[in-house]
Amino acid sequence: MCLLTSMPIPATLLSLTAAADVQFNGTRPWDMQVHDPDLYASLLNHGSLALGDGYVRGDWDCVQLEELIARLLQAGANRPLSWRGQLKDLLQLMRDRLINPQTLARSFIVGRRHYDIDPRVYEAMLDRSMAYSCGYWRTAGDLETAQRDKLQLVCDKLQLQPGERLLDVGCGWGALARFACDHYGVEVVGITVSKRQAAYIRERHGHKPISVAVCDYRKLSSLHPEPFDKIASIGMFEHVGRRNDRLFHRAMASALKPDGLMLLHTIGSAETTHRTDAWIDRYIFPGGRLPSASQLCQGLEGQFLIEDWENFGQDYETTLRAWWENFEAAWPTLRDDIGSDFYRFWRYYLLSCAGYFRSRQGQLWQVVLSLPQRQLVYRSWRPALSERSTDALQSAGNPAATAGSPSV
Repeated sequence: MCLLTSMPIPATLLSLTAAADVQFNGTRPWDMQVHDPDLYASLLNHGSLALGDGYVRGDWDCVQLEELIARLLQAGANRPLSWRGQLKDLLQLMRDRLINPQTLARSFIVGRRHYDIDPRVYEAMLDRSMAYSCGYWRTAGDLETAQRDKLQLVCDKLQLQPGERLLDVGCGWGALARFACDHYGVEVVGITVSKRQAAYIRERHGHKPISVAVCDYRKLSSLHPEPFDKIASIGMFEHVGRRNDRLFHRAMASALKPDGLMLLHTIGSAETTHRTDAWIDRYIFPGGRLPSASQLCQGLEGQFLIEDWENFGQDYETTLRAWWENFEAAWPTLRDDIGSDFYRFWRYYLLSCAGYFRSRQGQLWQVVLSLPQRQLVYRSWRPALSERSTDALQSAGNPAATAGSPSV
């Protein structure tokens, strides 16, 4: 402790933490407890990569990690703090402009690195549906209900009808495919870049009208030339990259019937930026890039029309917290086989992301899209309106207030 207290902390870091109301070795639950004084120089030169690596190594700790990250982000801590950091930031920008980090050849890297890890991690963390995307917590009190409500919301927004064909782009472990097949009577075709996810779906849902292929969206037309009635993309667009947005939307437009609908469920950035979190980019979602609202619209232009846009980004913090609580509870059964380092690695991943959404830099958008030639009128799905009208009727003493009201 004497070494830590005598070690000078760079003024740049002190200024930043003061703006965030964070202290090194302070007493509040969101303060950083630094165990290795070399961390300070590393933070100056390597930013968020050093922050994550340092936590995984045990160089520092924090009780309320998500609150720490939220405060740092709100104070602008994701900007470069030294000339070396500024140089790396510039090189990243140039690299993204000169070299497409989301090429067809690279699109399967994230599948191998993130989704194809020990499946017990996801089975322990997720709810029984194995949905690995933001839940919908409007009325839900637990993770399983939030994910069920999210899946129902997607299907209702798409106006799924029995006998239709649904394309699930980035189908994960088949949560939407199974739900849509069981409750809406549709046939589902899923594509994924993860071999493990595809095998899981075939094993668990092979007896249903659900098929899955390990396929990048750029090769979709060669596998399924016939257009689909509806398309859903949940938690996949983050891997497309802004250089490929128009290519992605052209592929989706070609795969959709003229009167069909597409739902795009994606994390979004509150502002346009070329910057991405270096730790997340290296270890979790290599090549991942989040769109801002203006970038999303720019990519859609000329391909789709926006019928509906809903934001429930703050629900992602709740979802991530629930995933961490599930994983932490299951850790004693995983520790011996996975290794103790993974606990800190996974905690930093989930709770730093929770802090990102708490800061409101991270958004979660569901956008309903249609082709310009669609003739059918689309009415936006707004459950909150029905809830308010129902509450008003009930408060007026109308016993039939809930009759016929839609539910999420």
